[in-house]
Amino acid sequence: MAREVYLVPVVETQVASLKKKTAVTTSWVSIDAKGQGVILDVDKYAIMRRVQIHARDLRILDPMLSYPSTILGREKVIVLNLEHIKAIIIAEEVLLRDPLDDNVIPIVAELKRRLPQDNLACQGQGEEEEHPSLRNDMDNGEENEFPFEFRALEVALEAICSFLDARTRELETDTYPALDELTSKISSRNLDRVRKLKSAMTRLTNRVQKVRDELEQLLDDDDDMADLYLSRKLAGACSPGSGSGAPNWYLSSPTIGSKISKTSRASAVTVQEDNDVEELEMLLEAYFMQIDSTLNKLTTLREYIDDTEDYINIQLDNHRNQLIQLELFLSSGTVCLSIFSLVAAIFGMNIPYTWKEGHEYMFKWVVILTGILCTSTFTSIISYARHKGLVGS
Repeated sequence: MAREVYLVPVVETQVASLKKKTAVTTSWVSIDAKGQGVILDVDKYAIMRRVQIHARDLRILDPMLSYPSTILGREKVIVLNLEHIKAIIIAEEVLLRDPLDDNVIPIVAELKRRLPQDNLACQGQGEEEEHPSLRNDMDNGEENEFPFEFRALEVALEAICSFLDARTRELETDTYPALDELTSKISSRNLDRVRKLKSAMTRLTNRVQKVRDELEQLLDDDDDMADLYLSRKLAGACSPGSGSGAPNWYLSSPTIGSKISKTSRASAVTVQEDNDVEELEMLLEAYFMQIDSTLNKLTTLREYIDDTEDYINIQLDNHRNQLIQLELFLSSGTVCLSIFSLVAAIFGMNIPYTWKEGHEYMFKWVVILTGILCTSTFTSIISYARHKGLVGS
């Protein structure tokens, strides 16, 4: 009897597990308005669904791609790509990439410390009944409250400015002594050391310049700064006149809900303040001045390096001129000695002639007169070179 052959189909769960293995997960940390952080190991699609962001904007945060420093304002998020700080800011949450990185750990701790609001709101709820007059003061305080997204943005800007300034100070500490040592002693070791420091300075200058250009571009465009007001856009979208409700993940936050209720009572005021970016402009200007000061330090350092190079070139030119002068002296002496050798060769020929006999006393006079001629020729050459300025006096 012939054996029956059965084909076993591929199990769909195995295919699904294979797809899960091929999906690349990234470590993120989520920090809310209360300062509580949660580590997330998710892929980019989960992040896109969580914060409602496009793939092209999320691609900016990919460390494998060399995107310059960027601060993007979108409808519901702010995308930050500042050196090692790669973050997504929404109205009530901050997502920071690679939280276990040595440079990112202090930023996570600072966000947890500075993002939570003061406890005035919690304390005031119990005091409103006893002191009704405090309600108006609390309402004014919440209206003037610094938005959550700006507190997170301030932490990121402060961190990147401090980081670049620290790298600049370290470079200054290494560069100035190396330049002074090179000035006192020109050697291959010192030259190679200064070359490496100059390369490091060029790379650091480019990094600082990119951050400065991004801040300058934001300050020059009020529309870009207005896009960073996430709380204002959220309040405008959830106001009674807008006709559209807030998303579920916004309404689940009690802090956002209280803000929406208060801003809805003053919707006419918020409409007038839609184009008011003075608060953000002052924040950006402060860190623009700080990063500009760092860039000025690097510019001063570059000028010092250029001055040192000019000084070294002058020294090398001086040594080169001294070698040329020495070569002139040696060449002049060689010409004079060749005259003496010519006379000696003439009288040293082994050719018989009559006037050589009986004139032995002429040997010393020939030597003396030839030496005087050579000396006079050498003196004339050197005098002519000094007269033309070819050699120093």
